[in-house]
Amino acid sequence: MAPPTIHADGRDVDVSRLDKEFYPEDHVSKGDVLDHYRAVADTMLPHLAGRPLTMRRFPDGIGAEGFFQKHASDHFPEWLRIAPMRQRGDGSVRHVVCDDEATLIYLVDQATIEFHVWLSTVDRPESPDRLVIDIDPPPRTEAATLHQVARRVRDLGSEIGLAPFLQATGGKGYHVVAPLDRSAEFDLVRGLAADMADLLVERDPDLLTTAQRKDKRGDRIFLDVNRNAYGQTFIAPYSLRARPGASVATPLDWSELGRSAPNGHTPETVRRRLAQKSDPWSSLAEHAAAPAAARERLDAVGR
Repeated sequence: MAPPTIHADGRDVDVSRLDKEFYPEDHVSKGDVLDHYRAVADTMLPHLAGRPLTMRRFPDGIGAEGFFQKHASDHFPEWLRIAPMRQRGDGSVRHVVCDDEATLIYLVDQATIEFHVWLSTVDRPESPDRLVIDIDPPPRTEAATLHQVARRVRDLGSEIGLAPFLQATGGKGYHVVAPLDRSAEFDLVRGLAADMADLLVERDPDLLTTAQRKDKRGDRIFLDVNRNAYGQTFIAPYSLRARPGASVATPLDWSELGRSAPNGHTPETVRRRLAQKSDPWSSLAEHAAAPAAARERLDAVGR
């Protein structure tokens, strides 16, 4: 029997083994994963388009070992958009860029469960248009504490002229993401994010830390700014997570934070959600700020 074919963007994309369980504990199949990505494609694709992609693939489902993949495989079809991106050091990596639903469908058929994107785009890779602070808690941290920390990050960002947006990561914590106007390179942006985190830690050192080593953090919440560097990634909005429960990384309005959980959304709840309201990040690019101006304001706040 010929494999099923899905028509999207003027292409026929063959898909196979749709009954294979990708989430064995939850009985979520490859077909269910494909249904999720097709349902969110119109909303998700603007967050993927133009960005080098890192795929997290699980050919045998999340019960077996998966792998991160940056380099486009040789067997990928010629119609996929491939962008050679300079590595730190010598050479380049041929990243897939997911601009359309056909590409999304093809990559899911290749057992991609998680989609991770750069903080910059292929046309200006050295100039990020996102600043990301990852709120990474230790086990058993109460949701209310995470909410409090997310608001502190938001408030400091707002104070220095950024427009912070919120994402429940589908994992343990939250991302606070600020859009940038691409007027600075990664060194300035990373320094800005690091100094924001340091100031927040200085204000509450018993609760927060920027210690890189886990054994130095104790039971404090880690404010991770390591994603703010060339070639680093964060989980794309509406990506599934390769965790039991099949949670989904979900942009939130700040008014929703108090009743949210980091892993509180699934494909079913996201589908209902998008039927009732628009994407909270749909206007993100309209609020892009200049990192240098934010840097000056942060220096003034920290005095």
